[in-house]
Amino acid sequence: MFSMRPCRHLIISAAAAAFLVAPAAAEMRLTSPDVAANGELAEAQILAGMGCDGGNAAPTLAWTGSPEGTKSFVVTMYDPDAPTGSGFWHWSLFDVPGDVTGLDPAGLPQGAIAARNDFSLNAYSGACPPVGQTHRYVISVYAMPQATLPIDASASGALVGFFAQTGALDHASLTARYGR
Repeated sequence: MFSMRPCRHLIISAAAAAFLVAPAAAEMRLTSPDVAANGELAEAQILAGMGCDGGNAAPTLAWTGSPEGTKSFVVTMYDPDAPTGSGFWHWSLFDVPGDVTGLDPAGLPQGAIAARNDFSLNAYSGACPPVGQTHRYVISVYAMPQATLPIDASASGALVGFFAQTGALDHASLTARYGR
């Protein structure tokens, strides 16, 4: 009678050998001189309004390891702890050109589009949780396989997030906190 046992070992051995000789895939990495991963947001990234007194400046960001085939990037800042039932989108950029490796708050790269955030602004709006609460702010960059998304500046952060979450080749995030 024919036994599958030796064949199964052969398949496992072949898979192990392929893993050992396969080149390591690049992994996206996101860093910021303004935002320490798992640290506190700086005053510069805090909202100027609604009882908060910050600089309302978008953070400087840099990323590496975008995969082959990247034609654009999406960048977001999202507060999953906001008392809205759906979180809060502070910042959403899309159509950031694929050769860009970071963002400077002084200006967006040519072609990049700022979507409407949950303050109904096409801009960065800083953190400002309710008094007595500390929230997480997740800043992410997504490598996209298309140069442009099929949306415009009237898109919400949630819609930009949908395209990023369902279509990205890879992504990287960092999370910071802020409380008052």
